[in-house]
Amino acid sequence: MVVLSKIYTKTGDKGETALGNGDRVAKHSLRVSSYGTVDEANATIGLARMHATGTVDEALARISNDMFDLGADLCTPDRDKDAEAPYPRLRIVDAQVDRLESEIDEMNTKLTPLRSFILPGGTALAAHLHLCRTVCRRAERMTVELAAEEDVNPAAVKYLNRLSDWFFVAGRIANNDGEDDVLWVPGLTR
Repeated sequence: MVVLSKIYTKTGDKGETALGNGDRVAKHSLRVSSYGTVDEANATIGLARMHATGTVDEALARISNDMFDLGADLCTPDRDKDAEAPYPRLRIVDAQVDRLESEIDEMNTKLTPLRSFILPGGTALAAHLHLCRTVCRRAERMTVELAAEEDVNPAAVKYLNRLSDWFFVAGRIANNDGEDDVLWVPGLTR
């Protein structure tokens, strides 16, 4: 359990922060940007939950917790020197990705196939889920970029990829099972 008795530490006043393994890095490092954007995506989930009820709210609560797991995963580099860590490193696992896929498949059974791209909007919940999707995609892009330079848990990248798909499909569900989706009309305002 984490105990935070003092919120400010002053250790980051010179533009550095500590990773999960104790290494100090610049706050503008790609690793920090990756898990910081995961945190931002998690904040958008909190906004979406203000409009969610029932099983959608329960799923979002679980996903929000997963996002903290993901942040912990990304903030702790997977290096040999970490092998002696006093506690097991928290990593996203394939079962979390599989669960998202299963939920996407289940939600998709209620939807008619798209014949057009959809615009973010419709219900308040759908609009917030689309915001979740776009911030999640940004976190994914940053994490993929990080993975090109450093070791990153492949399941973490997969999780972000599936999660943005989950948000898209859940947004359609929030729009009366897709009936109230706002469709893109190419060239409408020319």
